Amino acid sequence: MTTAAAASAVSTAALAARPIGMFDSGIGGLTVARAVARRLPHERIVYFGDTAHLPYGDKSAAAIQAYSVKICDLLLRQHCKVIMIACNSASAAAYELVREYVGSKARVLNVIDPIVAHLGQAYSGRRVGLIGTKQTVNSNVYKKKVDDLDAGVDLQSLATPLLVPMIEEGFFKNSISDDIIGTYLSHAALADIDALVLACTHYPLIKEQIARYYNGRVDVLDASDVVAADAEAYLAARGLLAPSAATPPAHHFYVSDFTRSFEESTRIFFEHEVHLEHYPLWE
Repeated sequence: MTTAAAASAVSTAALAARPIGMFDSGIGGLTVARAVARRLPHERIVYFGDTAHLPYGDKSAAAIQAYSVKICDLLLRQHCKVIMIACNSASAAAYELVREYVGSKARVLNVIDPIVAHLGQAYSGRRVGLIGTKQTVNSNVYKKKVDDLDAGVDLQSLATPLLVPMIEEGFFKNSISDDIIGTYLSHAALADIDALVLACTHYPLIKEQIARYYNGRVDVLDASDVVAADAEAYLAARGLLAPSAATPPAHHFYVSDFTRSFEESTRIFFEHEVHLEHYPLWE
């Protein structure tokens, strides 16, 4: 091996050992972090929940972009090899800007492209529903990307703005949340669909309730699993999978605003005890 080749190999190995950075408006992205941790148990995760500004779903694109850039500064200081925008609203509003801002310092992934690719492969020529925040649905980004595939997927989207605050407050798995979910899912926009995309990283926590409503008639697509599989393929293709280790990696979690109730909610989302570090975006 030449000196240059050896240096390159060392560089790739050092890069592979770096963490995966993720961010979301709050704790919804922890469903993606959980899926990634399950699929890639050797990867260390640095997660940022912008709890001071949640939810992103009703914020302007300019505001989301400003928050995203500030968060990326932190994740870059943590030497993340990949920054995953674990939020549909931020993926819709800020992905291109973040990719340009980060440049060659880290790879940038989003949660929209993997699910769009999955729809093109699995649901060609079929009618698919999508639920998400106002920001995600009004951006029309899923519709544009799905149409660009030219796979004949008929995508019908519906904004479901009550679901995120309901989930953030831990107000689900009860009859009242069943009523709210049922009211949304019975909307005419979602009639006669073959599959439903949960286009918000909070929604996996109510997947069982949604699946119960459809009673097997509709495939309920949890984007977090699709995103985790895509992240594994992406890292593997570039030789960036973390090496095996004898002990599990120590994940790190930051929030821009800290409350005890939020710490309790993180256990529900991540299914593990999580220590949160307070890191305000603006001092």
